[in-house]
Order: sequence, then C-alpha cells, then structure tokens
Amino acid sequence: MRVRLVLSALLLIGAAVSALATGSAHPTVKLKDLPQALREDYMRLKPQFNRESRCAAAYDSHTQVDKMNLMCSIYIRMAAEGERRAMHYCEEKRAELKIQGPCRVVVEE
Repeated sequence: MRVRLVLSALLLIGAAVSALATGSAHPTVKLKDLPQALREDYMRLKPQFNRESRCAAAYDSHTQVDKMNLMCSIYIRMAAEGERRAMHYCEEKRAELKIQGPCRVVVEE
C-alpha cells in the first residue's frame, strides 16, 4: 500500500513538472478564441515572428475595438523573455485603455 502511494505521488509530481516545462508561465488564450479584429492584427504581424516571438491580448468586447489590446514582443532571443515582455506591454496598455479582461498569452493551437 505504501509503495503504491509513493509511486502515485511520483507520477503526479512528474506530470506537474512536465506540464510546467512545456506550458506557459502566464494564462493563455487560443488564437481562434480572440475577437476577429485581434486575430487580423496577429496575422498581419505573424510574418515578422521568429520562434521566440510572443503576443499577449486583453479584451472586454468582441465588437468594440477600443476595448481590445494586442501587444507583441517580436524581435527577441528567448521565448520566456518574449512572453514576459508581451505580458508587461499588454498590462500597461490594458491599464491605459481601462480594459477589465486579463492579459493572456496568445497560443496557436
């Protein structure tokens, strides 16, 4: 019984470490779930992206463009740094525009 408990705990810890290693440190939103205007902005910027580029988005409405925000960190060498900067830029703009929705990293799933 004790061995099964230890093995179960090790499996859970391994799964958690694996998820952290591959996942984002910040909340995410799928590209397909963004409002149309933000998807269009993302696709317009995409040709400039490298593997480490990251974007973060915040929005209150799917129709009011003045309540949407997409900020990207494009020319970056490390993905984690790109994500951190995109979130920082997004949070600054979100506060300026008084957007209530949270900033989330955009993922292309």
